[in-house]
Amino acid sequence: MRMVSLIRQVTFDCENSYALSKFWELVTGFSEHPEYPNNPEDEENLLVNPDGVDLLFINVPEEKSVKNRLHLDLGPDTTRDEEVERLIGIGAALVADHRTDDGKGWVVLADPEGNEFCVERSEAERTEP
Repeated sequence: MRMVSLIRQVTFDCENSYALSKFWELVTGFSEHPEYPNNPEDEENLLVNPDGVDLLFINVPEEKSVKNRLHLDLGPDTTRDEEVERLIGIGAALVADHRTDDGKGWVVLADPEGNEFCVERSEAERTEP
């Protein structure tokens, strides 16, 4: 019998778990747990993904100091470029632009607390001839 572990959630150490959960709620469309609504006074805030891995945000005393060793890669339901504009509009910062002249590549952004993540091409963009 093969034994495996499933990823249940991704945890973000952060300075303000409530504010960061609100940013990622806009990014992903995930929602608060209906029995445990997010609260600015709480040390932990959770976003629930009905299709899989949840996002947990936990207040920690130290600031982020180095590049992430793990990051999320996002696949938008619109175009990559439209999603990059939307995310910058809600508070993300541009870190690095790896888009190529032929339309391939990705963009590295950072959330309001500096956690890097990538925006790749959408599924539709990947299947275009």
